[in-house]
Amino acid sequence: MTDKKSKITIPLNRVEGDLELTLELGEGIVTDSWSRGVMYRGFENMLKGRAPKDGLVLTPRVCGICGTAHLLAAAKALDMISQVRIPVNALLVRNLTSMAEHLQSDMRQAILMFMKDFINPAYRRQPFFKEALKRYDPFKGSSVLQAITSTKQIVEIIAIIGGQWPLSSFMVPGGVASTMTQDDIISCRYIVSQFKTWYEKKVLGCSLQRWAAIKTLDDLERWYDESESHRHAEIGFFLSCARVLNLEKTGKGYKNFLSFGQFELPEDHGSDTPRMVFAPGFYSQGTLDSFNQQLISEHVTHSCFEDYAGGLHPFMGETTPFIGGPEHFKYSFAKAPRYQDKPAETGPLAEMLCSNQPLFVDLLAKQGGNTVARQLARFSRAAVLLPYMEKWLGMIDPADTFYTPIPFIPDGKGYGLTSGSRGALGHWVVIEDGEISKYQIITPTSWNGSPRDSSHARGPWEEAVIGTEVDEPENPVTVGHIIRSFDPCQVCSVHTLQKDKGLKTRYRV
Repeated sequence: MTDKKSKITIPLNRVEGDLELTLELGEGIVTDSWSRGVMYRGFENMLKGRAPKDGLVLTPRVCGICGTAHLLAAAKALDMISQVRIPVNALLVRNLTSMAEHLQSDMRQAILMFMKDFINPAYRRQPFFKEALKRYDPFKGSSVLQAITSTKQIVEIIAIIGGQWPLSSFMVPGGVASTMTQDDIISCRYIVSQFKTWYEKKVLGCSLQRWAAIKTLDDLERWYDESESHRHAEIGFFLSCARVLNLEKTGKGYKNFLSFGQFELPEDHGSDTPRMVFAPGFYSQGTLDSFNQQLISEHVTHSCFEDYAGGLHPFMGETTPFIGGPEHFKYSFAKAPRYQDKPAETGPLAEMLCSNQPLFVDLLAKQGGNTVARQLARFSRAAVLLPYMEKWLGMIDPADTFYTPIPFIPDGKGYGLTSGSRGALGHWVVIEDGEISKYQIITPTSWNGSPRDSSHARGPWEEAVIGTEVDEPENPVTVGHIIRSFDPCQVCSVHTLQKDKGLKTRYRV
């Protein structure tokens, strides 16, 4: 008896952009998958022939959610080309505004996007459903309204410093094109204090210090049992729902995790290898190796671009769109980034692992890189960032400089590596004859949601959904949990689409 297989396509449009996931099902199990970026953006080609600083204005428009991260990557690339060392004040401002953007994105993703799946009709008979509906009903749930209010306030830090958010352009080669007064610092400290109060009470259900004491899975279990306030807070409720649904058994893909590193410590500023809050590295099969950007490549065998052999480093990269027939096996406008020619997952979990955060190292060893670990890392990243924000706001000196003057941007090549809210983000720039001759961007969702590469290895979340049980093909909610745990940002991943006429079934998650 042959196994009858079918295909379904899931649009993933809860935030913005155009991204699809096609699943092949056999006897209710995902046997294959294809992640499709279905929109060509072409920012890399838009920037060719423009003035070197134009990237500071255009690239934040790649994404309205993480524009500050793109601005930082663009500025760092020009810092490298100009061989300029930015002042400590500028380093602190860049760090603080990037952290504020992370806090907003992480909490909105967790509460507005991920937790919303627990009110899926498939769970109407689950013990958590009634409480989940009270919390996460769109535009009405108590947790939704609180999260919108608190996250709206935290990005005011970027507006105070940079004049606006989103789409700010206050970072420039040499530092930042703005200063902070003592009144600005006081305003920002108040905003951080208000966010911290909400985060400790409603998200953690405990102090930052108590959460920092959790080093192992056993510690996490003890924390959960310790107090009703822990179980009632957002992380505790997430863990309760995840236990009922056995989500720790889902979403296990490749065991490769990549971090570019972020948030250089001011006391190490200017050293050849400064320490960072989140360290760069490649965590693979339980081993942590140092990071080397020269080992990055982009493949296009299954991407809608003109072919080249194997993978190319971004400085050699080509972005020439090409839509071929079925014989070309091209199905996505996202390229396939690889590290050491391996698919690599990026995001908060990767940052925690590459920084040797003990809780997540223990979770990975005992349960694997699953849906729960991935989402828990995003939920708890603020617990790492908030103490630094409080400390660094006290270190900014309004009387000191925020900018090192640069007469002009010389010819040369440079790269800016950072972490957007969804993971590793890089800009590679070449300046020739006073103009941009090459610009390549690799975004976090390009890593996580990539198509197959030249060796036909699936991308990270294509792999993570393999083996998932789909009880209701018209409502594949478990697949939604897995993909949502990667926090897909569609506009970042997609660079029109000829629809697959063989697919007759399409479902929205």
